[in-house]
Order: sequence, then structure tokens, then C-alpha cells
Amino acid sequence: MFNTLHDRLDATFRNLRGKGRLSEADVDATCREIRVALLEADVALPAVREFVARVRDRATGAEVSGALNPAQQVIKIVNDELVTILGGETRRLRFAKTPPTVIMLAGLQGSGKTTLAGKLGRWLKDQGRTPMLVAADLQRPNAVNQLEVVGGQAGVTVFAPERGNGVGDPVAVARAAVAEARRKLYDVVVVDTAGRLGIDAELMRQAADIRDAVQPDETLFVVDAMIGQDAVLTAQAFLDGVGFSGVVLTKLDGDARGGAALSVAQMTGRQVMFASNGEKLTDFDVFHPDRMASRILGMGDMLTLIEQAEKAFDAESAANAAAKLQGKGGDFTLDDFLQQMQAVRKMGSLSKIMGMIPGMAQFRDQLENFDDREIDRIQALILSMTPAERANPKMIDGSRRARIARGSGRAVSDVNQLVDRFFEARKMMMSMAGGGGAPGMPGMPGMGGKRAKARQPVQHKRSKRGSGNPAKRAAQAHTSTLQPEQPPSDGAAAFGFGVPRAKAGKTPGSTGLPESLDLPKDLRDLL
Repeated sequence: MFNTLHDRLDATFRNLRGKGRLSEADVDATCREIRVALLEADVALPAVREFVARVRDRATGAEVSGALNPAQQVIKIVNDELVTILGGETRRLRFAKTPPTVIMLAGLQGSGKTTLAGKLGRWLKDQGRTPMLVAADLQRPNAVNQLEVVGGQAGVTVFAPERGNGVGDPVAVARAAVAEARRKLYDVVVVDTAGRLGIDAELMRQAADIRDAVQPDETLFVVDAMIGQDAVLTAQAFLDGVGFSGVVLTKLDGDARGGAALSVAQMTGRQVMFASNGEKLTDFDVFHPDRMASRILGMGDMLTLIEQAEKAFDAESAANAAAKLQGKGGDFTLDDFLQQMQAVRKMGSLSKIMGMIPGMAQFRDQLENFDDREIDRIQALILSMTPAERANPKMIDGSRRARIARGSGRAVSDVNQLVDRFFEARKMMMSMAGGGGAPGMPGMPGMGGKRAKARQPVQHKRSKRGSGNPAKRAAQAHTSTLQPEQPPSDGAAAFGFGVPRAKAGKTPGSTGLPESLDLPKDLRDLL
């Protein structure tokens, strides 16, 4: 969603790199580019003016003029101000001291409230709560049925005494739901209300009546992140008519410009609490302003990536796989490879996962073209093998590869490619797990690798220039082909005998040749 904004800001900062000092003209040009970038991202004009003014004030102060790297300091200032405009610190749900905690959802028609209710219910369930969803949207056709389906997928109870379709009193349903939650000991009640427009006085009054009936602890305004600047006007209308304590952004995975995310918190004074970035029930999490700012600037989001990995990976199986790679628990097999790949798949789309890694924004086009179904094809190939073949891929010969290809519906070349890549990947991972670094990358910083001895230049002391005597030069060339790894057993190697000149050096009065070298008498006399 923030690709356009990231590209413009990255181009702006690229122009600053390499400058030891920023002049006032540089600051003006940078602020102008930032203003254009934010306006193109559909951020509300008042928010843009305030943002640019704060950046200008800090960029012209001693904070930048005294910095060793002014460009990096400007990036830090923009990052700090992005965090501020997105809401500052992370805002958490406030739970009631006496259950149940009542959460009311409000927003425009089509903003995704019903689906969000299921996502929120599943998230609360994962947090150890016992939520109950309330079908108080009795206006939209089949809204109650949709909530029941979503609640069933999330494994959350749905309270739906009325079938809706324009029939029933949503205020009475909401009031009865709170009483039902107290009776059955549900500690969180999520009330899904009907979508309404800010100019629809009757529906706005209905939302206010539901609020007065259940006295919600949190009222969340659900806003579609793709509607741009109009999100500010809509949020202000709901703030005046119903009131809300927090904002939830939906459809953050869309291709719109993301102006709503950068405008709502700044203009309404209510922080964004949650963000939905996909169609699955698991594509929902707490909104972190600092992490979102880091993503916008192309610096990745490693904390979110780590949190998702902790949820998807089983600690025991991951430890067993690591032990196998270190040679402590048997061989790393295709079964282990399949388990790791399935765990990665649970984390979501690979393009999203790779997008959270710092520096991967420059490969955005390649990541967007990646087909996640390729993992399914690899899984089909592995599952078409017998347990013995997965445990020992070396036994997979030509006839077995043909059978695996037929069983998986793939070509034999795909099987060959999978087996070859598996051996290469296992070799690399074992090398890295053992502290040897990745093959072909000796001494790579942070990888624990050691510099390969074969790549080190041989230190010659006085033998860089060849002798002018052809016979002597031929003898030296012949001597260099001998094996120096077998020194004399009498300890003479400690004094330079029986080793190449590059190590022993030439002593005065000697020929520099091993005494055991059998040369013709005339040539030896000549030397």
C-alpha cells in the first residue's frame, strides 16, 4: 500500500547521501519532495502541512548541522515524525475490571466490519480470552448469516436471536447479549453494528442508542484504508455523532496509496489500534506505529517477522532440525525440510515475509511475481516419495525419479532440480550452522565464516623475481612442483632444509635446492 510513498521518499533521501553539510536550499528541496510524496499518497492536507513544518524545524536546527552524517539524521527525523503522525506509542485494548468487556464496532457500509469481528474474536481467543460475537447488524441482507459463518471459522460463539434482513431491534439484541455474556461467563462481547453513512441521521441515532444501551468499554471505528482523504471526513462525522476510542484499518494489503493510515490518527486524535492486511482470519494484529514507519521507509519490520515465526514454528521441531544441521542428531532429511517449509507457509505469503526483511524493498518486483503455489508443487514432489527416499535422497535413481514425477504430476526435471537444490541447501546450512560461513563466502561478516586458505596470497620473500640463468630457473620450476607437505623426519625442516625456498629462504653458499634432489652431475656442478 505504501509503495509509492516509499519510492518517493527513497529518491529524496538518495539525493542527500554523500553531502557532508546540508544547506538551507537542500532542506527546502527535501521538504518540498516530502510534501509532494505525502500529497501523492493521499494524506490529508492539514496533516501534510504540520508534518512538513516539524521536519523543517528539526532539519534546520543543531540536530542536523552538528551531525556527522546529515542525510542519515534527516532520515531519522522523518522516521520519528512518521511515528508521531501514525499515533506515537502502541495503543492496547482496555479491558473492564468486571467482565464482560464490551467492544462496539462502527463504520461505513462495506468497510469490513463483519469480517473484522471474526478476526478480532479469533485474536482475543488466541490471547486467552473467551469472546462472544453479537449480530446487531439487522439491516444488511444475510449479515447475520455471514457473522455466523465467520464466527464458526474462528471458533467463536455468535449470539444471533434475530435473523435480520430488516427485521428486529438491534438495541434490544445488544442489551440481551451483554446479559447472556454475564450468565455464561464470556469475558469479552464484540458487537457488530450495521454500516451507516455520516449523513444518515436515523442510522447514526441508532448507533448512539446501542452505545447508550451497552455502555461499551471500547468503541472501534472501522475504516477502509483505501478511501484516502475522505476517511478523515467520515471519521470526524462518526466522532461527532457516536464517538469512538480507537481506529481499526482494514484492507491494508490493497494497492491504494494509504493516506487514511497517515491521516486519521493525526486529524481525530484517536489512535489506530488494529490493522487488517489480508482476507484470512489470521491476517490481523495490533498496529505498531514505529514498525509501520519502518516499513514505509524501507527498513523492514523484523519484530513482526519474529513474532509471526514464534507462532508458526514449533520450538521442539526447530531445535531438532538445528541439531541435525550441526551434525548432532542424525541427517537433515527431506521430511525435516518439508516440516520447515510448511511452518514458513503458516506465516503467510512469502512475498509479505520477505518484505519485512530490511533492504528487500529494492526487490519488490521480483517478490510480487513470486508464485506461492510453488511451495505446493514442492510439497507434492516430496510427498510422492517413499519414507526411505525422503530419509536418504541419495538412493533416488532414474527409475525412482520417473515414478515420483508421475505421482506428483510434474516433470522429471523438477524432481532432479528439487534433489540437487536440497543437497546444495543442506550443505550450505550445515556449513553455516557449524560456524564455517556460507560456501563461497569466506570470512563473511556476521556469518562466522573463516577465510579460505586457498584464497590467501602466498607470501614470497625473495623469489618474486626469477633467475636470469635458464638452467637455474628450470630447476626452480621443477622444485616448486614437489610436495612440501612431507618434511624430513629428522627435524631438518626446522632449519630450512627439505622445504621450498618460499618458506626456508636461501642461505649464503647454498643452491637453495633440497639435497635429496637427483639432478644430472653437470647441471648440479653448474648450479
